[in-house]
Amino acid sequence: MRMRGRDAAEDHRAATPLELLVDLVFIVAVASLVLQLAHGIAEGHGLESIPPFLMVFCSIWWAWMNFTWLASAYDTDDALYRLLTVVQMAGVLVLAAGVPAAFESVDFRAVTVGYLIMRIGLVGQWVRAAVEHAERRATTRRYALGVTIVQVGWLLRLLLPDEWAIPSFLVLIAFELAVPIWSERRGWTPWHPRHIAERYGLFVIILLGEGVLAATNGVQRALSSGLTPALVVVAIAGLVIIVAMWWTYFLEPAAEGLAEHRRWGFFWGYGHYFLFVALAALGAGLEVAVEAVSHHLDVPDVAVGYTIALPVAVVLILMWALHLPFAREAEIPPGVVLPAAALVLLAPLATGVVGLAGVVVVVALLVSTVVAVTTALRRPDVVDAASRSQLR
Repeated sequence: MRMRGRDAAEDHRAATPLELLVDLVFIVAVASLVLQLAHGIAEGHGLESIPPFLMVFCSIWWAWMNFTWLASAYDTDDALYRLLTVVQMAGVLVLAAGVPAAFESVDFRAVTVGYLIMRIGLVGQWVRAAVEHAERRATTRRYALGVTIVQVGWLLRLLLPDEWAIPSFLVLIAFELAVPIWSERRGWTPWHPRHIAERYGLFVIILLGEGVLAATNGVQRALSSGLTPALVVVAIAGLVIIVAMWWTYFLEPAAEGLAEHRRWGFFWGYGHYFLFVALAALGAGLEVAVEAVSHHLDVPDVAVGYTIALPVAVVLILMWALHLPFAREAEIPPGVVLPAAALVLLAPLATGVVGLAGVVVVVALLVSTVVAVTTALRRPDVVDAASRSQLR
């Protein structure tokens, strides 16, 4: 089978079993990272944990992004495509194994090796597309060349002194982000809007699942010291927050917006990094909150409250902002989501009055209100469009 571009408008385009298998590998990497962040916060090193968390998550997110957008345009699902995808999966596993070292001691050697393995598979697929899809050869050649050059930069970065770790990371990530923009100037790859929207939605569910897992781990440890009313309240309120985040995300029909405004694909796709990283951080915050109400931590309750409130506020704002270029009238009204995000950010300041458990309940009530009001205000034509989209 030749690796030609897929039809960007084909009906019934959905995630393949291979893509779902790849997502399982990314779950391992994200779970390891969330666990590291939760431990860092619980031990009183929350601020120090933020830079490595953002950096490692960026590596995971970008690897997932590269695979997802290539698959949307060039998924042939033949033997060679599958084997090159398996190479990328192996790289993700190596990257996941290197997460603790990268997080605790800024040692990116294992992460970089994993990244290199993934790049071998990815570049192989871009080279194949360049050979077999003549119409987009200039674009796919640029992808192969750009990814290779930046990967050399990642390898050379290992030779730099530790004080250059963060600046060099930022420079190379900037080059990574520039590669698709530079490549697509020679012609758009035939990515499928509905497929991309579904893949992003699936990654949101993965991240929310990590939140459930993190909270569950916290509850399991807390039960060893006895069940308390505060623990029950935080567990239930945490579940409400996760469900509300899921509900709110899928209120917006992203597929239609991407189809009508393909030029905004970079804004929407890249902007999801901040939404994704906030959802991952929310999982860590819920685990720390469970621990805090179960036994004493050397972390102020206000700080623990912000490990939940800050990610929730970021997610609420981005769920509205990322769809601004697509919708004539936002389905998540700014008059609802922005005040709710502001109140969420203020909620931890009431810890001295309502306690940490009370703060989690307040956040849960606020995000539930956003869901209730937005659902009530939704236009019937948008509801019908979303229903039709799910049936395709």
